[in-house]
Amino acid sequence: MSRVLVPVEVLAGKTVAPGLMTLLGTVDVTVLGYHVLPEQTPPDQARHQYEERATAALEDLSEEFRAAGGAADHRLVFTHDREQTVTRIADEITANAFAISGMTGDVDTILVSLSGDVAVDRITAFVTELIGDREIAVTLLLASGAEAAVDDRLETAATQLREAGIDTNTSTAAGSPFDSLMDAAPTHDAIVIGEAAPSLRSLVFGDEAERVAASSVGPVLVVRREEEKAEATDSEQ
Repeated sequence: MSRVLVPVEVLAGKTVAPGLMTLLGTVDVTVLGYHVLPEQTPPDQARHQYEERATAALEDLSEEFRAAGGAADHRLVFTHDREQTVTRIADEITANAFAISGMTGDVDTILVSLSGDVAVDRITAFVTELIGDREIAVTLLLASGAEAAVDDRLETAATQLREAGIDTNTSTAAGSPFDSLMDAAPTHDAIVIGEAAPSLRSLVFGDEAERVAASSVGPVLVVRREEEKAEATDSEQ
């Protein structure tokens, strides 16, 4: 079964929308509670000060995920580098995807981007497992100037999803893959993208994260292309 990592800035009072919890009810979930420390603060000192409160919040979130129908556990990390932490923990638990939480109710429609150099088969397999036998419609989006490649890529993925019983439409767009994604996002409840389009790093940690938030889109699930090893520099449980 696929595993999804859900990073949550737990001590800042961040939470996860009920709609995302329900959507992830068909996969395993690891809730990553993290707290970014000032450079001069030792992780052990922060753990001593905040561990009990943070752990209680994570246990509550994990229980909410389980109540929504899925299997969930949690990890707690105090770190100086959020990006490195998310990547490292995802590798340790062999996560298939990351979830960027957004506000949403029930998820009835999902926008799936196949733009850029992404692993289409991995995305298709993940979406199939994520939806299961639920009545959730999918729109496959590809922004590309090569029409022949567009037709082949979209229709192959669409055929696979339809054979799995998923209501699937296709859409093409010209111009920037990110801008095309944002143009289509408001009419969908959640988004699935590959790690390379746009990159996970820029989406989660860079300027594009602010553009996503400003567009008021729902949750974004980023399907990983491959694991990347990162050095352990955090204090965690």
